[in-house]
Amino acid sequence: MTQPPIGGASGSPGTPAFRQDVPGQTGPVSPGAPTPGAIPPPPSAYPAYQAPGAPRKRGLLIASIVLAGAILLCGGGGTAAFLALRDTESGEGAKEPTVAVDGFLTAVYRDRDARKATAFVCSASRDQEKLDAKVAEVDRYAAGYQNPRFRWSSPKVDNQTGDRATVTTTLTMTTADEKVAEQALRFTVVRKTGWRVCEVG
Repeated sequence: MTQPPIGGASGSPGTPAFRQDVPGQTGPVSPGAPTPGAIPPPPSAYPAYQAPGAPRKRGLLIASIVLAGAILLCGGGGTAAFLALRDTESGEGAKEPTVAVDGFLTAVYRDRDARKATAFVCSASRDQEKLDAKVAEVDRYAAGYQNPRFRWSSPKVDNQTGDRATVTTTLTMTTADEKVAEQALRFTVVRKTGWRVCEVG
């Protein structure tokens, strides 16, 4: 028994099939080619399949642009604030951290002048109302004693790294009736246009 050839009902595998239902055709049939007089296939009831990545990519692009804009605005705002505050110190400031502390203590405890004290305070901590309140507090404290005098040990730099230093001293009040009170103070002093006190602890 002979098997039909693999390529089709008759002929060899490499031989193209001929259409027999169309009169006068002599050439081979190309696969997928429309047949003259044949009915076209019905249109598909569903739209062609699209990959789900297109809308997501657009959303991701928009989110990336918004995020980049936010970073630029925040970074730009931070830079602008730095540039605006960088040179807000007026005057020269002190030449040494210990000189800034000594000037601050002299203004507050001996002269009792908050305006003079502002020359030794950095702009980030310069609050005139708080300085006025501190001087008023010293006045009230001193008013309760006979002829009080304030002095302090020579300010000493405990730690200095670049434009930041920690300075310590001991404040002493003595009175005419030989009463004595002491308080250890620690100052954070920062240099911009000069050394200024930024924090007292």
